[in-house]
Amino acid sequence: MFDINEIRSKFPFFKYNSNIVYLDSSATSLKPQVVLDKMNEYYTKYSVNVHRGVYKLGYIATEEYEKVRSKVAKFINCEENEVIFTSSTTDGLNKLAIMYSDFLDSGDEVLTTELEHHSSLLPWMNVCKRKNVKLSYIPLNEEGRITVENFKKVMNPKVKVVVITYVSNVLGYITPLKEIIRIAHNYNAIVVVDAAQAVSHMRVDVKDLDCDFLAFSGHKMFGPTGVGVLFGKAKLLKKLNPAFFGGDMNDLVTKESVEVKDIAYRFEAGTPMIGEVIGLGKAIDFILELGYENIEKHLKELHRYLLEKIKDVEGIEIYNKNADVAILSFNIKGIHPHDAVTCYDDLNICLRAGHHCAQLVTRWLDCIGTLRASLQIYNDYHDIDRFVEATKETVRIFTKLEGGF
Repeated sequence: MFDINEIRSKFPFFKYNSNIVYLDSSATSLKPQVVLDKMNEYYTKYSVNVHRGVYKLGYIATEEYEKVRSKVAKFINCEENEVIFTSSTTDGLNKLAIMYSDFLDSGDEVLTTELEHHSSLLPWMNVCKRKNVKLSYIPLNEEGRITVENFKKVMNPKVKVVVITYVSNVLGYITPLKEIIRIAHNYNAIVVVDAAQAVSHMRVDVKDLDCDFLAFSGHKMFGPTGVGVLFGKAKLLKKLNPAFFGGDMNDLVTKESVEVKDIAYRFEAGTPMIGEVIGLGKAIDFILELGYENIEKHLKELHRYLLEKIKDVEGIEIYNKNADVAILSFNIKGIHPHDAVTCYDDLNICLRAGHHCAQLVTRWLDCIGTLRASLQIYNDYHDIDRFVEATKETVRIFTKLEGGF
């Protein structure tokens, strides 16, 4: 178990919000001081552009920036030229859908799931409409999970792209990706993975998964907002035409044509998010210093404690009692989650309420939205105790207002 006081001391958030219980890390994680310091170092000591200035400060900025590309490559186990810096998971998945649409024709099929975040689903929905491609869904099992068995039922030779989440941001289920990817490749389909929720909870190894593309964001893994990563296998990236054109992605421009740079630079037009990329590198250092084994152990213990404490609270409905990661989705019976969350806020508990940018999931659950509590390394048993007491108080308040459930 982590020394929670030592962990919290690394996050300046708690210096200014000592009475807040933050349970919305699936939306965005808090930032440790080392990440902020590293970004501030760039902005104050060598705040110049990369890949351009032929002077010492330009060299320093470029070296610090490119060190992170190497760091990301080691972090997810890929080659450096397979790492594309983006502004977010959303940005990466949209660019990929635009670029890969060149390889789709009328009559082809894209296969996805009802567990997808809108950032994973909507880019391909748009491509399918534009290219007259069929969009199909892998049926979820009775628990709301993606299973290999159900994938086999719908996978077919017309499927060219499988778009799939690694970890559900609503239900906290881990997808059995390796077997799904193996089967998809037997049909010559590519697999695009949304790993936004995965990177903060467990080690992601793209070579072990054998996925073709994978995207994640910095802000869910203790890094800054405004930066993300799109991984793609080199052999596939070389076939893609860039989605955006401009500075730094070209080698030669004439009046008639442009020669683009090699991968991955051809996909990074314009001045990048330099300070944010450098901050992402420090966030990776932070995770590796903590150790994924320690992170997983801490969160599993907290999650187990949370489920034990919350199970006997009357007046609530839990949707994911068997979640694989520390995410709890629930509702107070008969109460809109937006109404309920105001009570939590009054009690200094930060929760997410709504459909969590995943409306198909809440529709599958047959509800208007959910309350979601998501844990991270800076949470402890005391946070859970306060959350459970706040839940009981919220139930009492609405029971009194509604005259009982």
